[in-house]
Amino acid sequence: MAIDPVCQMKVDEKTAKWKTDYKGKTYYFCAPGCKKTFENEPEKYL
Repeated sequence: MAIDPVCQMKVDEKTAKWKTDYKGKTYYFCAPGCKKTFENEPEKYL
């Protein structure tokens, strides 16, 4: 299980609908809002 970097929820990498790559690493999200929030300010959540 991955951890959504924005809201800290557990996300199953195999079934995650929302994900993004940043600096060579894939991040998984529970919802499109968390993905968008991360993509706007990725360094804030790392």
